[in-house]
Amino acid sequence: MKNLPPLPALRAFEAVARLGSVVQAADELHVTHGAVSQQVRALETHLGLALFTRHGRRLTLTEDGRIYALRLRLALGDIASATTEVLSLPRADELILAVLPSFGAHWLVRRLPRFSAAWPNFKIHIRASLEPVDFAVDRVDAALRMGPGGWEGTSQIHLFEDDLLVVAAAHFAGGKLPRQPAEVIAAPIIRSVDSWSNWLAAAGLPEANLAGPVYTDSNLVIEAVRQGHGVTLTRRSLVHDLLKSGELVQLSPITTPYANPYWLVWPIRSHGSAKLNALTAWLIGEVAAYRAEIQAF
Repeated sequence: MKNLPPLPALRAFEAVARLGSVVQAADELHVTHGAVSQQVRALETHLGLALFTRHGRRLTLTEDGRIYALRLRLALGDIASATTEVLSLPRADELILAVLPSFGAHWLVRRLPRFSAAWPNFKIHIRASLEPVDFAVDRVDAALRMGPGGWEGTSQIHLFEDDLLVVAAAHFAGGKLPRQPAEVIAAPIIRSVDSWSNWLAAAGLPEANLAGPVYTDSNLVIEAVRQGHGVTLTRRSLVHDLLKSGELVQLSPITTPYANPYWLVWPIRSHGSAKLNALTAWLIGEVAAYRAEIQAF
């Protein structure tokens, strides 16, 4: 790359060509306009070409300057993109984990201190979002996902299947909790995006019509139920701790499988890294303990 001009000169020229003003280019680059003019003249000397025609203080791009500015803008854009990409890669001592907000709040958070105690050298960052992770562009080491699995370009471990059950706060209806399916659906219902159809069919009430407010966020559903506003059908993983503490009560032994299991997913490029090995081993242990809790409960 012997012909590569100095980068400050290239940036100065591109800014002047794009903005049409030395003063505006100087403001954008946070330098003096004299410095910009000097860099542009140095570039012209380096190239042996006139990039601008000068009419007093007014600059007009020459044809060589116009073509060079267009090519240079694309090249600088590529440099900016490459810089963004390399800066977005997680560092060796960081562990960035993407998780659904509800699963993070009600299953993951209380378990995380055990990971930090076992692996204190990793700085863990939790990124909670409903949006699927794009490992090609997102600065994420791994993600906890629900779904069918088989995501292209990833390695993945099946964690566990979930099920749906009906719950209410222990103090709901003054403690006189509905227990029979007909009593459950006659109570105020807090609905989520999870369908009741399979549960109603299992309960022998396939034609039942449900009414009540609908919340698209599971955290809001659980909070409404905790406050005693009604009963809901929800994933066991989100309420297991609240059932153990007695704050919530499972109203019926009837449960139905949840369609989408949980997975730990990471990009193939990260396979075998120390932090992914640590996270995988820890999660497998936590899932085993969780399953044992469910069996014993």
